[in-house]
Amino acid sequence: MNTHFYKVNYCATGGAIDASGSDIHVELDQAGFVVHTSHNAVQLGIDPQSLLLMPHVADLAVLDHQSKVTQYFQQVIAGDTVQQPVVFPLHQVDPLDADNPCDDQHWYSLKLRRIDSEAETSAAAIGTLQPVQQKHSSPRQYPIGAINDPFTGLADRRCFVSSLVSSIATHEIVSVAVFAIDGMRAIFMQYGQGTADEIRWGFARFLEAMAEPHHSLAQIDEERFGIILPDMRPKQAREWASEVLNIFAGLAMPATGREPELRASAGITGAELNAEWTIRQAELGLVMARSGGGMQAAVCQPHSCLSSGQAIERAMEGVVERTAKRLP
Repeated sequence: MNTHFYKVNYCATGGAIDASGSDIHVELDQAGFVVHTSHNAVQLGIDPQSLLLMPHVADLAVLDHQSKVTQYFQQVIAGDTVQQPVVFPLHQVDPLDADNPCDDQHWYSLKLRRIDSEAETSAAAIGTLQPVQQKHSSPRQYPIGAINDPFTGLADRRCFVSSLVSSIATHEIVSVAVFAIDGMRAIFMQYGQGTADEIRWGFARFLEAMAEPHHSLAQIDEERFGIILPDMRPKQAREWASEVLNIFAGLAMPATGREPELRASAGITGAELNAEWTIRQAELGLVMARSGGGMQAAVCQPHSCLSSGQAIERAMEGVVERTAKRLP
């Protein structure tokens, strides 16, 4: 099973890549040198119109990470099973002053796929360079230091909770959506960790593309992704999440037109009481969505008497007290 999430329009005869957004698409030859790029590669200091010799893919990384990039490329070209992308700080230069590197470091994730072709002039590999910090520049989102997952480049549960705590404390209207691929355990058991990791990475990229600039996306555990949705009540959040799932279903639809091989679900809830309570309710919504067949979004609306847990505690205290009175 090979599932790849690329926004790449590749021409087997060596044509240019059509790209949009912040993803930078590259084509590499057998030696690892860049042969074609998307137009936005100028932000890397690569200007095909002015460079006589295109750089090696490892030259894009700072010196300490170049060997890691080279090893990753060699494994891909050799046909080894390498599902995890390589993440490295960019050796960025000013396109107008290529002799002077920039002082700021920007981290990128490079995902490559080998191209098997008999044509000697065609690319040996195509891939995507994506800034792993691109979703963290808005004031509503996490600071750069919050990114700690080298695999997906997303913020972790701790940062997600911190942001949610702030939203609840200011009494904002906020909903939370928890997304996950259905049947990840079965995928892992049947196809192995490599395929499971590739799907997780691809789903993270998909959710990044779907999230609005003012949304906050994080990886809250190995399988689940959380999104904080400001100014949305649960009903609006469910409609938004349902549209996201419909788009995912269309992308995952096989060419035969059969049912998608990959399915996803989402749990929705409104933010209230505290962050952990809110996340648990969204996860319960995810369970409800999956129990309904999956590929849908479900809203968890807890009963008011159970919202704080105090009613349950009082009931148990009463049971214990009455039981103690009946003991001899």
